[in-house]
Amino acid sequence: MDKQFYEVLYDTKWHKFVYRARLFKFIPFIDFVLGAGSMAYGEVKESSDFDCIVGVKLGRIFTARFFAVLVFGMFGYRRRKMDHKEEAKDKICLNHFVTERSYKLSPPYFEYWKNLYRNLIPVFGSEGKIASFFEANSKWMGEINKINYETDLRYIYKKDSRIKSFFEFLLSGFFGNVIEKMLRNLQIKKIERGLKIEEKYDPRIIYSDIELEFHPDTRRIPKIESRI
Repeated sequence: MDKQFYEVLYDTKWHKFVYRARLFKFIPFIDFVLGAGSMAYGEVKESSDFDCIVGVKLGRIFTARFFAVLVFGMFGYRRRKMDHKEEAKDKICLNHFVTERSYKLSPPYFEYWKNLYRNLIPVFGSEGKIASFFEANSKWMGEINKINYETDLRYIYKKDSRIKSFFEFLLSGFFGNVIEKMLRNLQIKKIERGLKIEEKYDPRIIYSDIELEFHPDTRRIPKIESRI
């Protein structure tokens, strides 16, 4: 790929991702969002989607995921499980949610994961939460590429929207606990049904109250590692 074309494509992709990622500021219980995948480790293609790691409040992971899927789905921005190539182009892949108890990536720590985590780009969320995430992974991933929160245009966090704050207030306490439990049961049933029929290659699948990770097919990782 021509270097100049690649640079334009990379910038164009980031512009579109940041524009679409603004929806996160309306979703309750989301603490931060980090750009990941090809956007992070520099393997961008025209057909690339937008991977991200989403940090959420402990005790509200299934509620946060429900609203994220709902909102991005309404706008047609969410990558669905069956989307491939052109269908997945420029869509946001909601495949990894973490809480403060699961900030640290589970081993094994391949070069792929080290390269990915070192290059994650903060897009949304408080600097303190983001710093805690990187600190939790610092021993195994090494030195990170630091972001200047004042000048990097990819970092769009200003403050929570009123809509986000309203839903967090509404879904707190006992009522919020009931909703979280209901959404947990519904989502786990759907996840487990999907796992029974989906073909998998060395999968990283986690679904619990502290982390949701869906990487059912990791066959591309060895190819990426060979180029690192």
